[in-house]
Amino acid sequence: MLNRRQFIRTHGAAGAGLVIASAALPAWAQFRVEISGVGATQVPIAIVKFRDEERATPSLSLSAIVRADLERSGVFRSIDAPGALDEAARPVMTEWRSRAADALVAGSIGRLADGRFDVRFKLWDVVKGTEIGGQSQAVDVSDLRLAAHRIADFIYEKLTGDKGVFSTRIAYVTKGGGRFTLRVADSDGEGGQVALSSPEPIISPAWSPDGKQLAYVSFEKQKAVVYVQDTASGARRELANFRGSNSAPAWSPDGQTLALTLSRDTGSQLYLMDRNGGNVRRLTTSNAIDTEPAFAPDGRGIYFVSDRGGGPQVYRTSVSGGNVERITFSGAYNISPAISPDGRTLAYISRQGGGYRLYTLDLSGSAQPVALTDTNDDESPSFAPNGRLIIYASRAQGRDVLMTTTLDGKIKARLISTTADVREPVWGPYGR
Repeated sequence: MLNRRQFIRTHGAAGAGLVIASAALPAWAQFRVEISGVGATQVPIAIVKFRDEERATPSLSLSAIVRADLERSGVFRSIDAPGALDEAARPVMTEWRSRAADALVAGSIGRLADGRFDVRFKLWDVVKGTEIGGQSQAVDVSDLRLAAHRIADFIYEKLTGDKGVFSTRIAYVTKGGGRFTLRVADSDGEGGQVALSSPEPIISPAWSPDGKQLAYVSFEKQKAVVYVQDTASGARRELANFRGSNSAPAWSPDGQTLALTLSRDTGSQLYLMDRNGGNVRRLTTSNAIDTEPAFAPDGRGIYFVSDRGGGPQVYRTSVSGGNVERITFSGAYNISPAISPDGRTLAYISRQGGGYRLYTLDLSGSAQPVALTDTNDDESPSFAPNGRLIIYASRAQGRDVLMTTTLDGKIKARLISTTADVREPVWGPYGR
């Protein structure tokens, strides 16, 4: 997706020193998660420090990762959990009830003979005094963070009935030291690895539905060119390098088609093409700038931004073209559409009172837009694959940062980089 600074940008400088990386490269500097806000209804949960976690993994606290994941969801509130307890224990439920905990988690970490780690945990319903379930994983040291995220996913699903998203990934772009870098990281922003580094801008990353590829725009060839890159091997290919600008790639839900903005024939208009770059066909025909396409989850419709009404607004059309319907009416400047996985909610950026803020809109037409933020420089919203969280970029204390928010805007988490400005986040699908 193009953010507001890039809505009409169609140029770039010559590229040099391009670095393409695979998943084998070392992780980037860690993020720190700061969670703020209070939800209307939260499950009080006690997560005891895993037995031997400090001895087995002194630089990584699995229980702390699980706790932060659950708090970031907005559904859970952490209860102080002192003492020694593991998955094999028989907790005294009256003690945990007296601490006002509704759920309890305990576990352990051990080193196996082959060098891997044995990670175990158990979840209890304190109110009912019953065991809900648990798991055991044997993982390499490089997968310990993933193991913690999977534990959080298990707990979230057991206690809410919804699938967790903590073991999914995000992609984002950093700018620092005169370079732009496309990175892939865990859903909490940690464990980031370099996919591409360039002295020229990289924008609009977009995940394929299977999570195996990223499409993005690079200016390394003195113009905007769309590439597709394999996230595991780092191999990449040009997808669109037509005359003029090539920008804003978006994958169809089945992964067979991409929508993008091209200016090869006239002004910036929407086009569709097969995933191999063939069968290019024009979707919109207007005298305006049509950009930032986003497929509806059913694959039959496309939302996009156009200034055909005088200022940028969100519109919708069929993948077969034809009738165009305006979606946003509140405010004179609305961009960056993102559609929830169930197709019911539009997230977008609206200029209000001189600030650019994150809004949502019920697509049934039964409600007014809802402001989720009161900040002034929000960009690039993207839904989590379960539709319960939105990641977006903002600005705080003079830095470009990543944020997540619940759909009611009450719980926000700030993923803070200490080494570079961070923009253009996009949440990946389920699966690794």
